[in-house]
Amino acid sequence: MKPSNDRDWLPNVARTPWATVAGDTVTIHNIRNFTYRTETDFTPAWYDKSYDLRKLEGIDIVTSYWMGPDIAHVFVSFAFAGGEHLAMSIETRTEKGEGYSAIKGFFRQYELYYVVADERDVIGLRTNYRRDPPEDVYVYRVKSNPEGRRAFFLEYVRQINALKDHPEFYNSLTTNCTTNIWTNSHVNPGHLPLSWKILASGHVPEYLFENGRLEDPGLTFADIQRRAHINARAKAAGIVPDFSQRIRKAE
Repeated sequence: MKPSNDRDWLPNVARTPWATVAGDTVTIHNIRNFTYRTETDFTPAWYDKSYDLRKLEGIDIVTSYWMGPDIAHVFVSFAFAGGEHLAMSIETRTEKGEGYSAIKGFFRQYELYYVVADERDVIGLRTNYRRDPPEDVYVYRVKSNPEGRRAFFLEYVRQINALKDHPEFYNSLTTNCTTNIWTNSHVNPGHLPLSWKILASGHVPEYLFENGRLEDPGLTFADIQRRAHINARAKAAGIVPDFSQRIRKAE
């Protein structure tokens, strides 16, 4: 069995993202920005956009829960000056007629895929449209510096370009949404050691807090978690152009 980028993919993973780098400018191709009416009824849309690395000002960790507190889908969103955000979510690339199974994910049944998307798509889908089961979504700002942010973003760029040329299989334990974030973080010194709280992905925010990696103006983790929960704000806002700004306006 060999991984491939050439299969009859579901529409939401139909295009392979890739990027070009020219100095401080990174141009991302095939950014997903679907318009959803329901989880399964949508209008596909993709676009290309250039980003100035000098304007990269923050990194957020996004966690989405649907089966209790121990397991979450975890992904990152990069914040740029002017309120722009670009999300990158490591997922399975599924074919038409193929459903997801965590068990099958251990046995080379899915390709590894980086969803590169507008937050109105990849976050709004989870907060505003998924119903069976519903998902609870949290957005946490991670402490970072300009050099670390740049290196981390460029490691994601390197990964999406590598997968374009050399596809890989997803693995439910070793090559999944959370372990790949941890692997990508190795580009920076002082990265956190592997912990059961990374494998039990719902505990990633707590693990970051315990190691002083979350922006926390003197708050307890419970308070940070409460402020990070965005479902109510996302539903009140709807999928609007300033969606990213509205979901971050904690009361």
